[in-house]
Amino acid sequence: MGFDIAVYENENGETAALNVPGKLVVYRKRQGSWKTCREKRFNPNSAEGMVGLRRMMDEMTDVMGSCKIFVGHTVTGIPYFELEKSDCTVWEMQGKPGDFLDYILSCEDNEQSLAEKSTAVVIPVPAEIGEGRYLVSIKEIQDDGGGITSKQVLQPFLRRENFFELEVICSHVPPWLEAEFAAGVLKGEILEGGKKIIISKKCCNEL
Repeated sequence: MGFDIAVYENENGETAALNVPGKLVVYRKRQGSWKTCREKRFNPNSAEGMVGLRRMMDEMTDVMGSCKIFVGHTVTGIPYFELEKSDCTVWEMQGKPGDFLDYILSCEDNEQSLAEKSTAVVIPVPAEIGEGRYLVSIKEIQDDGGGITSKQVLQPFLRRENFFELEVICSHVPPWLEAEFAAGVLKGEILEGGKKIIISKKCCNEL
């Protein structure tokens, strides 16, 4: 499947600002090289006011089609707003497409990979197992959390008042949790060599 990037260019084939005449060129990478898919000339100077500028941007997004990456020298004001409204990613670059297309492709691929990884990660939620007792496993996020931390999982729950005991299955005891035990905020019993933690709140008569 091809990967499209739209570039607004001047007559020298370099990126242009969207307030000067130029042409929109949609590039696609095929078999290791960038090829022109389609192009169309535009003249922002002939656009009549904001309505005319919006109409021109509608024509640009029509030319782009399914392409959602736009590159120009400077992209501000109504053009930027209209591109954002069309869910386009906007890049401001200088030079000719050959100078930056591969760079943009690499950045976009990395962003997509991170987004897919984040979507795939499910944040664990403590499950009630009876009489105010809860159970949660943070082992998976400790081993490969995709950016999710044990504090993000546990701390919101531990700040609640309506739990008696929380059993945590883990790969290791989180350092921040050990600090809370030491400060006396929570009572904690570490079992199975740090693979299980039983957490409970201190009662008033224990202070």
